[in-house]
Amino acid sequence: MNLKHTLIAALCAAALSPAYAAGEAKNVIFFLGDGMGPATVTAARIYKYGEAGTLSMEKLDRTARVKTYSNDAQTTDSAPSMAAYMTGVKMNNEVISMSADTKALDPAGKPYLSGADSTCPANNGKAVDTMLEIAKAKGKAVGSITTTRVTHATPAATYSHVCHRDAENTIAAQAVPGGAGYNSKLGTGLDVLMGGGSRFFLPTTVTGGKRTDGRNLINEMKAQGYTYASTGTELKAVDGKATNKLFALFTNDHMDYELDRVKKSLDQPSLADMTLKSIDVLGKNSNGFFLMVEGGRIDHALHATNAKRALEDAVAFDTAIQAALTEMEKRDPGLKNTLIVVTADHDHTMTINGYGKKGSNILGTVKNYKDGTEAKDADGNNYTALVFGNGPNRPATRKMLVEGSTDATQVLHDDYLQEAALKMGSESHGGGDVMLFATGAGVASKTFKGTIDNTKVFSLIKQAFGF
Repeated sequence: MNLKHTLIAALCAAALSPAYAAGEAKNVIFFLGDGMGPATVTAARIYKYGEAGTLSMEKLDRTARVKTYSNDAQTTDSAPSMAAYMTGVKMNNEVISMSADTKALDPAGKPYLSGADSTCPANNGKAVDTMLEIAKAKGKAVGSITTTRVTHATPAATYSHVCHRDAENTIAAQAVPGGAGYNSKLGTGLDVLMGGGSRFFLPTTVTGGKRTDGRNLINEMKAQGYTYASTGTELKAVDGKATNKLFALFTNDHMDYELDRVKKSLDQPSLADMTLKSIDVLGKNSNGFFLMVEGGRIDHALHATNAKRALEDAVAFDTAIQAALTEMEKRDPGLKNTLIVVTADHDHTMTINGYGKKGSNILGTVKNYKDGTEAKDADGNNYTALVFGNGPNRPATRKMLVEGSTDATQVLHDDYLQEAALKMGSESHGGGDVMLFATGAGVASKTFKGTIDNTKVFSLIKQAFGF
């Protein structure tokens, strides 16, 4: 074949190539394990698969470390950290997807205390575009799902803008197309929104409702063409491939912990169920989609120093990742045009301590690796492998622990709270770097490596999308 024929063949091949070249992401699924620091990942692995096992997230091709500090704090809260992933902007603690100069203040310009209703003071920063808004403007379908309230910090940072994360009535209104306070940058609206938190969508005249403006946002969403589900059974009955817009609130507050959802046979979907249904709905869009999936209650269990529930939720989060990988491999073999990113918004103070024997229960007391006897502290008392830097369970005098599950004082019980070094009502976040795992979309995923800032992750996703 001469040069002329070679050029003609190349041009013909280019004309017949798909709209998305290999290595460019048509779809992105962003998994966020709230509070899932490195020790939580390791403990979840040991809990489920043993020391030599591997979580699904750990099998992904690329890894990185992510710096999570906020604009004004060494240790971030979830609002600015998730907002950094979604906007590429460092912002102050408690601020949701606003410019760096935004202060977490109430309308009177005072430190925001708490409450569902709030507007930001005039001239207090400005909204910055989120990845969902950008993707929607490019014609992609977008979704945000969580095991927390859908108005909680992480999901809120994907679709709303407010100077304080606790203004959840305001956040909810921003998700309702055509309604007062709607975030018009979402265009026709989120294509999928699922999780807990019906309280901020219902008026105070309805049992459990927290809205003081009298609006029933669930009814408003239905009027805008959303298929609505309030139980796992109802979600299962939804034909995702025939549904264009899906809205679901399964609880009045946060969804239940995975351990309780399963043990009590609650009619709530698993995070994997929600993920697969979301892919069905969003996957119909020929331009592709962006989906955020949060395992939000990992964080809540860690705040309580309840390691067992934290690990159960971390494993459920990992199960959702595997479900997405399996489904997207069917739709996009080799994930040539799909990027999957898994990370966390911040660390916690949980650590794995002592020289425990391999094969020991990670929730149990430490056994000496040499002979399997109980390891003891300087005062002659045993201790658990998992402990916290601070938290509610700091006994005035330590005593021997029982590795049983009869009641909450025994370390293997569902309700046991691991001991902490410092006494606090609720365990705090940790300021350490978190892990990131990524796969798919060819060359795009290979840029996720080294130690990077959380704002850089936003840039890398945009780059993968070709935006």
